[in-house]
Amino acid sequence: MIDFCCIRPIDFMKKILLSATILGSLAISGCAVRPAPLTGDDLSAFANGAIARVTADQEPVSRAITLKEAIARALKYNLDYKVEKLQHSLKIRDLDVFNSNLMPAVLADAGYSGRNSVNASNSQSALTGQTFLQSAYSQDRNDVAGDLDLNWNILDFGLSYIQAQQAADQTLIAREDQRKVVNRIVSDVRSAYWRALSAQHLVSRLRGIEGQVTRAISDSRKIYDIHETSPTAALTNERELLEIKHQAEQIEGDLIASKAQLAALMNLPPDTKYRVAEGILPSRPEVLRFPQSQLVRIALENRPELREVEYKERINEKEATAALIKMLPGVQLFAGPNFDTNSFLLHGSWLGWGAKASWNAVNLFRYPTIKAQVAAQQDLLDQRALAVTMAVMTQVYVSRLRYDHYVKEFKTTTQFLGVQRLIVQQIAAEAASSRISDQTLIREKMNLLVAEAKRDIALSNLQAAIGNIYQSVGLNPIPEDIDTSKPLHDLMQDMDHKSLFKIAPSAAAAPTLAPETSTAKPA
Repeated sequence: MIDFCCIRPIDFMKKILLSATILGSLAISGCAVRPAPLTGDDLSAFANGAIARVTADQEPVSRAITLKEAIARALKYNLDYKVEKLQHSLKIRDLDVFNSNLMPAVLADAGYSGRNSVNASNSQSALTGQTFLQSAYSQDRNDVAGDLDLNWNILDFGLSYIQAQQAADQTLIAREDQRKVVNRIVSDVRSAYWRALSAQHLVSRLRGIEGQVTRAISDSRKIYDIHETSPTAALTNERELLEIKHQAEQIEGDLIASKAQLAALMNLPPDTKYRVAEGILPSRPEVLRFPQSQLVRIALENRPELREVEYKERINEKEATAALIKMLPGVQLFAGPNFDTNSFLLHGSWLGWGAKASWNAVNLFRYPTIKAQVAAQQDLLDQRALAVTMAVMTQVYVSRLRYDHYVKEFKTTTQFLGVQRLIVQQIAAEAASSRISDQTLIREKMNLLVAEAKRDIALSNLQAAIGNIYQSVGLNPIPEDIDTSKPLHDLMQDMDHKSLFKIAPSAAAAPTLAPETSTAKPA
């Protein structure tokens, strides 16, 4: 039997600590976290859930989609836009958190203490060293105490105020990111819509004449085989038909993915069958009556990228202010009620208050380093602003050059199409009187089909160029107050009332771009 009386207290404590350390180590090793890769079932469940949710709660396509509906669907269902909206909402929640940090802290504290014997002690005289052998205590063996303090630190308040201002600027940056995504989505929808319409025109016309072209090629080969005419003429006619067919197939290949791209922007499944509305097409290009210098000025005032840099500069300036505040001494004020169940106290509850100051002198030495860092960040942001300014100016200039080029291309392809139509009319009249072969008529019809496709592509390029101008100047293609949570029909009505794609100079409001347009039904 172990005689505990023979064990020194210090040795006993060492053994207890050693045993506790060993037991704690074993417990911690048993609770160690190890990597747990996703299982096949986990991945399958994720894939099934993602497929079900990615296009959930969307209004089905019930008719041919117009440009306005395509834009409305993109604004309502596009996942990139939803991400940016949630980012903005998150920044607003962050601002709410920082604003709540401005409030004083209310600290509630309560505790219980107990022991198996009273907390008695002896006293010894500091002058004579005499020990008073009569033990005394002034605390119950079981005690409950608590307090409720209203605590406010002036230094923390100042720093929290600066952080709240920075968080407010972060919400504005998130809003500019949202504007940037809207501009890009609307521009992409506009471009994809017109290319999808061009593809739809080409495919339908190509399918209508495809059988005639195949028969004409077969007839040319038969004529060559039986030597009914010059072999060179028969082969030349066959080659021309194949060349024109190849041109049409190349154009179809360039446009074939446009409907899938438009579907992706509207968040429709890639295999969705839909048609693009055969609406009213412009008979002549839009005329932007706006000088280049004014476009650049509008862009520099409205591009989200430039506003974002300005907000970041404001955030950086506030960082310098925060560094100055940290150099000040902190003053903490507190007040609140207290209670204690100790029966030896004369007053078991009381109201306490006070103040204390603290000062971290090391911040004096840190300030020059922080100041240099803020200055370097400011220089970086300033240079970035200049770089973005040059990029924006170049984008505006290039977008206007592309617009002017596509205006010329649209006019040329329209004139070419008009000439080709007249040729087909003449060839058809001569073929009706048997003065020209049917192969020649089919060849010219194929040329007409290619000319129509090239005109449509020129039109889609022109519309994309106009969208690029809108995007390059940074103006909102739709008003910011449009509620995209409304049903699709109501959202489209709001877009009607708030004049989509109207950009015109105005003295009373922000500048807008107004194209001069005229429309006519397509031939």
